[in-house]
Amino acid sequence: MKYYSTNKNTSEATLEEAVSKGLADDNGLFMPKKINVLPKRFFDIIGTLSFQEIAFEVAKAFFGDDIEEKALKKIVYDTLNFDIPLVKVEKDIYALELFHGPTLAFKDVGARFMSRVLAYFIKKNENHKLVNVLVATSGDTGSAVANGFLGVEGIHVYVLYPKGLVSRIQESKFTTLGKNITAIEVDGTFDDCQRLVKSAFLDQELNEKMQLTSANSINVARFLPQAFYYFYAFSQLRSYRPKFSAEELETVICVPSGNFGNITAGLFAKKMGLPIKRFIAANNRNDIFLNYLNTGVYTPKPSVATIANAMDVGDPSNFVRILDLFDHSHEAIADEISGARYTDEEIGEGIKNCLKENDYLLDPHGACGYLALKNGLKEGENGIFLETAHPAKFAETVEDIIGEKVEIPQKLQEFMKGTKQSVELGKDFEGFKNYLLEK
Repeated sequence: MKYYSTNKNTSEATLEEAVSKGLADDNGLFMPKKINVLPKRFFDIIGTLSFQEIAFEVAKAFFGDDIEEKALKKIVYDTLNFDIPLVKVEKDIYALELFHGPTLAFKDVGARFMSRVLAYFIKKNENHKLVNVLVATSGDTGSAVANGFLGVEGIHVYVLYPKGLVSRIQESKFTTLGKNITAIEVDGTFDDCQRLVKSAFLDQELNEKMQLTSANSINVARFLPQAFYYFYAFSQLRSYRPKFSAEELETVICVPSGNFGNITAGLFAKKMGLPIKRFIAANNRNDIFLNYLNTGVYTPKPSVATIANAMDVGDPSNFVRILDLFDHSHEAIADEISGARYTDEEIGEGIKNCLKENDYLLDPHGACGYLALKNGLKEGENGIFLETAHPAKFAETVEDIIGEKVEIPQKLQEFMKGTKQSVELGKDFEGFKNYLLEK
């Protein structure tokens, strides 16, 4: 499979080149040249397959030309050594619980898959230089990437995060690891962190002296594997509603959206044949995409801090992939995806009411997805929202809302026992560049 840039001003790349570079030479994002449609037989038997079996079939459609089948199967099965259950919350509304991985967030899937793919190419190429992974995080990406790459030979990870804007539990999951993981505390916002990463990829001197790549959702090996769990969600929905055909299920998927890698992976799943009726992109106060749907004009702006902090993105990177996927047609995008926006107060009420009415505790991001389905689901439709992280990761916020303690899972408790190790930097690129060159 060849990969082209969304800016279309550079030559096509192999999977190894796309994963190793992260960003194309013309500053565009890589896209697969072809999206393979899965055969009807796959969807006929999908309800009988395990998560790993489903994911392997999807992975072969994406990566089968570039990774030997035996190696790809091992990558998929090693990545998905945990379940992602679909849980009924109330009538016609289901939560896809993406928080059962090692860092209790949906990004465990993409981060673990990418780390194994990159390690595969490094091992295959004896002359491969040390790969330096740069990743900006508003919370969960950093911990998932850091833990996915922890101890992987030939790779060093730099996690950039905004000072004071990441929850204490989230921070502990990537600042306490050491080894080949360096946490960089930036005096700025997530958008500043993302700008530093993008600027590094475009800096000629840095790229001559270091092999740089990204593990944000701009990397094809990070966002494409997220399509796996859309197929698995559908197979589980079939089990809940066995009397309905795939089309009769009228499946609506709502994605809490920040950098838009997650919903882009869902759109790829639909292009591969998954019978999803439509998508809803749920935003917090950072509603750049909703404004685009309403006006047809994309206007990025500085992000604002909310209690759903992983969605605090003012210029989502993967928006260009959505544009490319729909040939820059606003009409086509608006036909496929609707939008919703929620304030902190509305998110809090959603968490409180869902717990009271359904005995189901949401995290602030999942709450946006739940509310969008409550407000936007039509008669006869079945709604799935992505519960992207465990509510305990936002314990202080959630406890203030519900007025009771949130139980902290043992996995999170172990992270919090570690000692914080981080480097403090400003948001200027020269300072960041000089730091990297001195390493």
